[in-house]
This record gives sequence, structure tokens and C-alpha cells, in this order.
Amino acid sequence: MTGVIIMARPVTPRIFMRIITINLNGIRSATTKGFYDWLAQQDADVVCLQELKAQAADMTEQMLAPHGYHGYFHYAEKKGYSGVGIYSRRKPDAVIVGLGIAEFDSEGRYIEAQFGDVSVVSLYLPSGSSGEERQAVKFKFLEAFMPHLRELKAGGREVVVCGDWNIAHKEIDLKNWRGNKKNSGFLPEERAWLTELFDEVGFVDVFRKVHPELEAYTWWSNRGQAWAKDVGWRIDYQIATPTFAALAESASIYKEQRFSDHAPLTIDYRD
Repeated sequence: MTGVIIMARPVTPRIFMRIITINLNGIRSATTKGFYDWLAQQDADVVCLQELKAQAADMTEQMLAPHGYHGYFHYAEKKGYSGVGIYSRRKPDAVIVGLGIAEFDSEGRYIEAQFGDVSVVSLYLPSGSSGEERQAVKFKFLEAFMPHLRELKAGGREVVVCGDWNIAHKEIDLKNWRGNKKNSGFLPEERAWLTELFDEVGFVDVFRKVHPELEAYTWWSNRGQAWAKDVGWRIDYQIATPTFAALAESASIYKEQRFSDHAPLTIDYRD
């Protein structure tokens, strides 16, 4: 089965939490492409953003706090680079900015909002596609991040880590998997790292739980006709603790409009 499911708004009773994650590839660029008009119609409880490519001085009132939302951000020190954020209807009980690792925190890659016993994380995992130096940084991040994920899993809270993980886990998760076996994002070591996260640590790939066999993607190269031909990668995830993942009742990837080279991933979690 191929294609992308576009889910209609549920007619069931109000869900516990609707979470959207999207890599904007520039919040200013996404704004000009209608992102906020679309967001206003989604009835999301939490929205996780990645790749802001902006600093605080660049942010408009709309970007900082769209109507009905509180906004929280982790900016990169380098201008026009990286950065993550979270919008939430309910004000979080606490917000944790960064991992406490200076090398990675300078790039604005992690922000966590806590709501009662639930933590929602917006994550932008490094890409290694630009060359060996950045791939080494990516591997270093993976090595440092796994203990943090284990701590989150063992901490007694429900956790959902949303964002651009820059890894396609299995062959079903990218169209041209045969041609990408030696490329960043589908390297055996990267895929094994995700397998460890799922099979040993115990986190759950929520989209794959809802759609075990669906070939669907969240990122398309700007080269060639990748978007038009749906030659993509599924590298944007919501990865959750098992109890929280079990609440998922629908998962959809939105492709009717294009705000970025990534598509929004929306998952509804029912109480």
C-alpha cells in the first residue's frame, strides 16, 4: 500500500491531546507560505517546530505566540541555523531548554515542555548529509542522546519526543532505499541506533504503530521531482513511551499544501 493518508477531523469525543510536529526549514519562510493560516484550523494542543532558522530578534508576535498559544524556543547561536520551539494551548508546568551539553545546546536542538506527568519534546537531530565532519557530529550526538532517552524512559513520566530525527529506520521508510544504503540518514549504524531505542529502551514509533505497513514520507529533496513523484523519506517522528503511544488513535501526514521541504505529522492521543 502506498500513498499518504489525509485524516478528516475526528467526530469522536474531544481527544486528550493533538500533537503536530513539523520541520519548517525556516519559520519566516513557512510564514509566507501560509503555515499560520493552516495551523489556526488544526485545533492542535501542542505543536513542535524544528529548524527555525531564526533568532529572538527575528521573531514576530505571530511567530512567538500564535492566537491561542504559548510559545517557547531554543535558538541556535549561529544566525539562520537550526533552532526548535513548542507552541501549547495550556501553559506548561515547566520548560527545559537544552540538554545541558554545550556543544549541542549552542545549535538549538532540544526543548521539553512538561504538562502534569507528560513531557513533550521538540527535537532537531543533526544531519550528516553535508559531509564526514557533520556525520561525526551526528554520531557524537547519538552517543550522548541515548543515555538521556534512557533517563526519560526510566523517569516515571509519559514522554513523546517529536521532531526531525534525520534517520529513516527501515526500508519502508524511504522510497529509494537501495540507493541510500551508504548515505547519511540510512546508514546501518543510524538505523541500529533507532532499533536499540525501540527494541531495547522501549520507546514506540507512534506513526508506525498506527500504520504498520503504510509507505508514507515526511521529507522530500528539493532536487528533481522528488515532491511531485513522492520520492521521500520518513524522518520526522513522534516517539513515545508505551503507555502514551497506546493512546494514539490516528496519525496523518499533511501534503495538500507545502510549507517546507518537510510535511506536518499530526497524531491524536485519546484519554
